[in-house]
Amino acid sequence: MLRFVSPDKSAALSLAVLPGAYLLGPDSVPIAGEVVVEGGVIRCVKGTREAAALALQVDLDTQRLASLDQSIVGNPIFDEIRLRPLGAWMLQTCLLPDRDRPYILALELARHRIMLFLTKLEDWQAFDIPPDSAVMRLFEVARETFTRALVESSTHSGRIEEASRLGYLALWIALEASERLALLITERDFGARMTGELYLSVSEDPGITKRAMPVLHPTRGGVVLPTKPAIGSLVSPGMLTEQTKVAAIESCDFITLPMRWVEMEPMEGEYAYTPTDQWIEWAIRSAKKPVVAGPVIDFRPASVPDWLYIWENDYETLRELVYEHLKSIVTRYRRTVSRWTVCSGLHCGEHFKLDFQQMIDLTRICVLVVRKLHARAKVQVEIVEPWGEYHTHDRKSLPPVLYAEMLTQSGIPIDTFSLRVQMGAPASGLCTRDLMAFSSMLDQYAMLDRPIAISAFGAPSGPIMSGQDTQVCPEAGFWRRRWTELSQADWMSAFGAVALAKPFVESICWHELADPNGVSEMRTGGLLDRRLEKREAYRRLVELRKGVELGVVPERVLEPGFLNLEPGHPQIDGVRS
Repeated sequence: MLRFVSPDKSAALSLAVLPGAYLLGPDSVPIAGEVVVEGGVIRCVKGTREAAALALQVDLDTQRLASLDQSIVGNPIFDEIRLRPLGAWMLQTCLLPDRDRPYILALELARHRIMLFLTKLEDWQAFDIPPDSAVMRLFEVARETFTRALVESSTHSGRIEEASRLGYLALWIALEASERLALLITERDFGARMTGELYLSVSEDPGITKRAMPVLHPTRGGVVLPTKPAIGSLVSPGMLTEQTKVAAIESCDFITLPMRWVEMEPMEGEYAYTPTDQWIEWAIRSAKKPVVAGPVIDFRPASVPDWLYIWENDYETLRELVYEHLKSIVTRYRRTVSRWTVCSGLHCGEHFKLDFQQMIDLTRICVLVVRKLHARAKVQVEIVEPWGEYHTHDRKSLPPVLYAEMLTQSGIPIDTFSLRVQMGAPASGLCTRDLMAFSSMLDQYAMLDRPIAISAFGAPSGPIMSGQDTQVCPEAGFWRRRWTELSQADWMSAFGAVALAKPFVESICWHELADPNGVSEMRTGGLLDRRLEKREAYRRLVELRKGVELGVVPERVLEPGFLNLEPGHPQIDGVRS
């Protein structure tokens, strides 16, 4: 039996089922199971006796921090750095075997984060960071505190409350250290990536030309791209105004037209091309911006026309309709679109139930149709919920990394895998995570040896209330501060810089240029608000774009808002404040 005890009386522990919590097996693959709460004890119901890990959302808020603060007085590092609330993040434990005695949740969360920190030190080749740097000093305090918690839990009296308190303190400090490490590595790698120095150091080519091809990194895995990453934004077809035109020109290297099936073919056989045509004509003729189209095939409710649901249980007919729809769209826009996101989320199976063979077959059809009709275009397949939470509840689905690996092994000619990385909404796959978890996830997909694009990248500018059952739907969470326009901008700067510094990331695309009037995953996630006025996130995206051009990490990425230093605090051990 895998059980966890947590002395704190959070609201989540008063529920019968822990919302958003799920189980993981080896290689971070979600496994079937349920996470329930009985008498304050978290019990993991799984169909196997193999070791498993628990992932759940943890509130690292002001109230919890107040109960830990007295333990850090007297440590020299905290004369320089003051711990502050981190947010509400999805965290996980290590793989743990079943045992009769419950595990202490805080202790196991801290154990995993310390292990992840050491693993990424090796993966990122960062063992040369000075021991007296802020990052390493924080980590050593976290490790010492974790050791104290272990000793406390193993004493004869076994004081769970004290061990849990020390465990949360160790976790808190380790999380602060790990986010700082992710930013430190970003600062180290950003310039070498943008100038092409990194590519030249691992490539046999004497220089970078238009014909330069991605090469495999000899030590870190994944590909190294010869070109700088591009920054773009998704534009809704009905939002073509003078304000959105100016915003797209100033902030984007390219634009993405979603081409949702429900908008392109609202009635069977009747296409509505005009709004999309107007955006593409402006982008190509006036703005001179490349156009990315898609996902063309996307079975999420906001993208599927009502008439298509008639065929959701008739795969042969559905397959034929997909073929005809792709053929119509690609034939019309093949002279103007440079890159196609051909399909999205087929591995998830949340809406149209496909079996394993159908997922692979439909993906193959989508890719080959575009290859046949538009041979010169780049083709990418979009992966939703890249951490794969959905798979623990739907065993007929495919874990996202496994889906991508099987497409590669099947020989389907895909140029790029694209990821939807959205946080801060109360829905599956949209929970908030920290910088190291995000960076580590990107590294996992780099092992596919394909370029990675982030095709929907975003967070809200205000809290989003859940319209779903709170017993099942996870809370949205938040990063560092509650969601506001400023915290959205901070999130963009930090997470965007981490992604752009990766040598295998080809592009990032903000998920909405302007808040749409219709259905949206994040009603307040645009760079422009409903009045088409620029948010702070817009200015940060412009800064990121300039940073890519100059090969320098924008100063705001390492401002106090990210590192939680006091405003005006002097530089600490080479990490700018």
